[in-house]
Amino acid sequence: MHTLQHLLVHEVQDLYSAEKQLIEALPKMAEKASHPQLKAAFQNHLAETEQHARRLEQIAQMLDVDADEVTCKAMKGLIKEGEEVMSESDDPAVTDAGLIGAAQKVEHYEMAGYGTARAHAQNLGLTEIARLLQQTLDEESAANEKLTGLAEGPAAINKFARSAAGG
Repeated sequence: MHTLQHLLVHEVQDLYSAEKQLIEALPKMAEKASHPQLKAAFQNHLAETEQHARRLEQIAQMLDVDADEVTCKAMKGLIKEGEEVMSESDDPAVTDAGLIGAAQKVEHYEMAGYGTARAHAQNLGLTEIARLLQQTLDEESAANEKLTGLAEGPAAINKFARSAAGG
């Protein structure tokens, strides 16, 4: 990568790959979740993630590049960790707590990527691209906050997991 523009393009392509992988993973996570609010959160985030992918396609078009040029290896690893949580836990409450943790790792990765890409776009004077990236960053942050609320708030998923099978 020779320029900041190339770095921005790579980041957009990496994020697109991450979102496409997440579109495949979220239905499995929703199916495995036992808590109804967690299941709904994953189902709702799927529609949002599909919108994020479309937004990245729009950004790629604005940059005159193909969105589908890169494979996000980090997302592959994060999804693999989530799959391990889903297959290794016998207690539904523990599985739900593990799914929240896995999903929050994904959200934090995405927030870092969108924040980085937005900063590059701003530095390049690409105001509309920066705005679109910020919109997605805000949505990813809200998804992360919702997961924290499910874990620690009234739903108390983490509390149920602590009580499961002797804590």
